[in-house]
Amino acid sequence: MLVYKDAITGDEILSDAYNIKLVDDVAYEVDCAMVQAGGEVQVDIGANPSAEEAEEGTEDQARMVINVVEYQQLVKAPGFADHKQYMGYLKRYLKALKTKFQEAGKPEEEIKAFEQRAVTFSRKIKENWNNWDFYTGASMNPDGMIILLDYREDGVTPYMVYWKDGLVEEKY
Repeated sequence: MLVYKDAITGDEILSDAYNIKLVDDVAYEVDCAMVQAGGEVQVDIGANPSAEEAEEGTEDQARMVINVVEYQQLVKAPGFADHKQYMGYLKRYLKALKTKFQEAGKPEEEIKAFEQRAVTFSRKIKENWNNWDFYTGASMNPDGMIILLDYREDGVTPYMVYWKDGLVEEKY
């Protein structure tokens, strides 16, 4: 099993248990699903409930959640006032990634190619600005990756977008 950590914060934010698709050689789109979380498992053994159980009447606390958000313990990030505010964050984030690449000795031409792909992809983000929800890793470190969430054309199927080069892959 592969686990992907945020290159800046070290938070585990993705695993290969999900359907991951490379987009424009700069981002991963991850298909998500709505799943039930919480609640009690009801098992009917055919017996009548005791008087005490009948009186308690516990409520089922089940709720529908997005599997990747739930299982990776992602946290909904505060939204951005507008796309300009997000682009300001993205500029800082990409600069931090560039510094990590340089420290790791990544060739300058690879870094420049990444920057060009990131600029092109950020335009796609801007085009769909009103559709995005934002998530962070469990540490909620504002310097880490902001993961984007949108829904497919059917309006029901969620998917998330991760910056490919902002992930560090580890085997478990």
